[in-house]
Amino acid sequence: MSLKIVNVMWSGGSPFMSIHKVHRDVLAHAPVGTQVDNWLLLDGELCAGAGQPRTWQLSARVLKGRRFSALLRLWVRRRLYRALQDAAPELVLMDGLGVARLLLPVLRRLPGVRAAVLFHGSTRIAPGDVKLFGRFSPERLSVAAVSATLARSLAEDLGRPVATLRVALDPFAYAQQLLSAQQARQALALPSQAQGPVFGAVGRLVESKGFEMLLEAFAQAAVQAPGMQLAVLGDGPLRAGLEARAKALGIEASVHFCGHREDLASLYPAFDWLLVPSRAEGLGLVLQEAVLAKVPVICSDLPVFREQLAQAGCYLPVGDRAAWAQAIARCAAVEPGSQAATQWRALAPVEAWGAFAAGSLKLLGG
Repeated sequence: MSLKIVNVMWSGGSPFMSIHKVHRDVLAHAPVGTQVDNWLLLDGELCAGAGQPRTWQLSARVLKGRRFSALLRLWVRRRLYRALQDAAPELVLMDGLGVARLLLPVLRRLPGVRAAVLFHGSTRIAPGDVKLFGRFSPERLSVAAVSATLARSLAEDLGRPVATLRVALDPFAYAQQLLSAQQARQALALPSQAQGPVFGAVGRLVESKGFEMLLEAFAQAAVQAPGMQLAVLGDGPLRAGLEARAKALGIEASVHFCGHREDLASLYPAFDWLLVPSRAEGLGLVLQEAVLAKVPVICSDLPVFREQLAQAGCYLPVGDRAAWAQAIARCAAVEPGSQAATQWRALAPVEAWGAFAAGSLKLLGG
């Protein structure tokens, strides 16, 4: 049984790469012969997936309902209604609450079209959202979240079932793209003969990722264990400030800001350890990527991380600079291989990939 699916995401470009990858992997499990049209409400490029997306070039101000946008939103919904009539999908897959707020009123006028909303992170559910979702039966509107932690929270807020679709990666396909440690370090222009361990930190350079605290902790640890290196992969509005902070801390020679990398998935072997100091996460896919590359992870003590690594995780208090500094210094004298193997077993990649495949097919109605 094939399907016609319209996959609607907020925007394109590197800040939305992880969302695009998740939607691509979900849609890869649709029945054979399924046709997918990708729509981006704002602009940018499709980071993962096939074909040229339709970019609507809409204004975030209009979509978020600021100022004089009510009439504009009505006009936008009319355009979307006509476009969906022309596309004639059987299913519309939506990226999170913002897309759902715009499109669910449109889909009420298209009773023959099923809908699915996939949440990637925590969000504030307003009373109007509960009412909006409540206008659709569970048979017509499926709601899923990328972690059990997030699913439980959303189910309580929305007052309706929310399925857990814990994102997983195909461990066999993932392993085939990995570079060797030497190749990865060369690609990132890291010192080939580091005197200490090479730590990695991956993600958007935004407040919620906790990178400023990480720099301070790394500087403190470097006093006890000189020779360590830190590679920060990602870009964002805080980059200039973080670079300045590294210089002020006197660690600019040991901290390498590598920017956004399209080949990120192949580069994890460059690290001896991955540091994930996030203050909040919907899932934290970088944790899985590192473990699949046999790189052990030290992460914030967040429920979504415990959900994935259970007792095998190395968890630290969120934002506790002293605790992070101590842990980083200890790693200078610890062989990472044993911890990497323990975390691999806890993640159970083969079983997780199978569960993700089954959950994706169920979400799509296959």
